[in-house]
Amino acid sequence: MFLSQFSYSQEGIAVYSDYLTDNYYLIHPSMAGAANCGKVRLTTRAQWFGQDDAPALSTLSFNSSVGERSGLGAILFSDKNGYHSQKGMKLTYAHHIMFSRNELDLNQLSFGISGALIQSQLDETDFLNNQPFDPNIGGITQKDSYFNLDIGASYNYLEFYAHFTVKNVMNNFRRELYSEFESDNIRKYLLSAGYVFGDADRLQWEPSVLFQMVEATKEKSFDLNLKVYKNLDFGKLWGGLSYRRSLDGAEFLTGGNRGDQKLQYITPILGLNYDRYMFAYTYSYLAGNVKFDNAGFHQITLGINLFCKREKFECNCPAIN
Repeated sequence: MFLSQFSYSQEGIAVYSDYLTDNYYLIHPSMAGAANCGKVRLTTRAQWFGQDDAPALSTLSFNSSVGERSGLGAILFSDKNGYHSQKGMKLTYAHHIMFSRNELDLNQLSFGISGALIQSQLDETDFLNNQPFDPNIGGITQKDSYFNLDIGASYNYLEFYAHFTVKNVMNNFRRELYSEFESDNIRKYLLSAGYVFGDADRLQWEPSVLFQMVEATKEKSFDLNLKVYKNLDFGKLWGGLSYRRSLDGAEFLTGGNRGDQKLQYITPILGLNYDRYMFAYTYSYLAGNVKFDNAGFHQITLGINLFCKREKFECNCPAIN
């Protein structure tokens, strides 16, 4: 129940903390080509070390500007969770409108759309081993593919930014691969904003917030984030802390008493930018009394910036510069 809002009806790429590695394109299509360089990002997330068939997610993304006001992007991903898995790709087009008087002042409104082709899979080949015959189990690997769209808008003004995205816009009638009650509405709304304070020669502070809501179930959650940047001779060192909390509680029984618990993640982040390269490590800890395992979720992100076509904007805006 606690993980349902992040993998509801096989929504595609779940919204984890990847975006905090300055990879907002992964969740907001309007950020494709918004930066002054093309970005390649590889992220691997592993959960519950030591548990068989534990969830694992990998994404490979690239986005870059094309011409003066356009951006293109692509995402490949693989998400495995026990006998369930999904893989797919997204292709993105974004258009950017610059309101600045020159190319170095950042005042940009962006719109983006992503088309996603996703294949869901259920491996039943081991279900009948040493078990009696069950007519509801085919003993095969079931597959189902579907297409969907993400749309969004972003506004970047100097150190301020805001994003709004609707994921899985289309209602899809899909074969009932996982459950006869699977919804054809997996639409999700994302709203995020942040601001960078401080001097580039000293510490820079970036508080931000992300709100998300699943339309069909009305599940809601928010992230409160704080990142700190320090410029060094060889690059930039940065770190941060993210707190995610669900606004919907789940009831449980313990010792004959009924309790209530809301999903809570605490996520520290550490990153390094060296020349065109970046590295980030993220650890997510699930807080609360009811959880599957005491171990956390480990995530590593590697990146490289390519095709830098212009000077950096005159602002403290890490996701853009």
